[in-house]
Amino acid sequence: MSNRMVETTREPWVIPTPDVAAAGHARERQSRLTKPPGSLGALEDAAVKLAALQGTSLPRSRPAAALLFASDHAVTRHGISPYPQAVTGAMVENFLRGGAASSVLCRHLGVPLRVVDVGVMRPLTHVPSEGVSFRRDPVADEPGGDLRVEDAMSEDSFRRALAAGAAEVDKLPDDVRLVVLGEMGIGNTTVAAAVAALLLGREAEEVVGRGTGVDEAGLARKVEVVRDAVRRLRGATPERIVQSAGGRDIAALVGAAARAIERRKAVLVDGFIVSVAMLALERMAPGAREWMLFAHRSAEAGHRHVLEALGARPLLELGMRLGEGSGALTALPLVDAACALHAGMATFEEAGVPDREQG
Repeated sequence: MSNRMVETTREPWVIPTPDVAAAGHARERQSRLTKPPGSLGALEDAAVKLAALQGTSLPRSRPAAALLFASDHAVTRHGISPYPQAVTGAMVENFLRGGAASSVLCRHLGVPLRVVDVGVMRPLTHVPSEGVSFRRDPVADEPGGDLRVEDAMSEDSFRRALAAGAAEVDKLPDDVRLVVLGEMGIGNTTVAAAVAALLLGREAEEVVGRGTGVDEAGLARKVEVVRDAVRRLRGATPERIVQSAGGRDIAALVGAAARAIERRKAVLVDGFIVSVAMLALERMAPGAREWMLFAHRSAEAGHRHVLEALGARPLLELGMRLGEGSGALTALPLVDAACALHAGMATFEEAGVPDREQG
């Protein structure tokens, strides 16, 4: 497998090229398993894709690890969420206690959860429960701007947020095959909608959704906020868009995914917010998208447009819109199943079953 080096305003990202030969061997194996060709649908595609990324005809989905980046957002001052900003910190403590959806799913699936504070205003006091770890990155202490009227981050904060994401991936063991990415932050559906509108060249109304459940008045406020951000930043580069309209959680997700890809680890992409970060990464580093598996289609209005831009076919569509990596964790057992079926099923020859060519 070869690599592509992508120059950015930080040190270059090295994007590996998937192993076409390994994918071919995996596809050929799929054709010999005791089933009609293509009968396992997206599970076959997932196994072949992982084979290309791992450079082997028998890929694995485990060990997996979940990284969750949390940050508050100054844009909440405009009444774009029914929940107060303090909920971000309270939910991070809920993750650490083991009571949040993603905590439960990680515990159930045997996946370690790493929670990283990159911008939470409320001090955190709880000690993490078993299977959960926590770190507050220094970038969390830097001020964040209101994307409606000013940059969400300075250039230095943007680079440090990217580095915070990369640093968490660097802490993962070498044998981790799959990185699940999640986020937490009141107001971050508005942030993601602004980034999506700018990256896709779409109007605010096309990408703004109800997030945590805003009423009609709240939805109108979200649309106006995103319109103002788009007017301010129209025509900006992808990096400038994330720096100015994103948040430290979005930037950390970009940095984490980029480093995971550099380390040849597949990324299991959650819903709207994580997908927006992955679209930004693909625009900054073409070819990064090849290292992503897409877990589900969110109920958020803009997610469909982001997935289309990425050419993504999600594994699930369950009407989920919680975030936290919960959709990706829900889809992880399907990726496990894809690898187990690919490696464990007998071929026609091994089973002594005539295939369709033998009649």
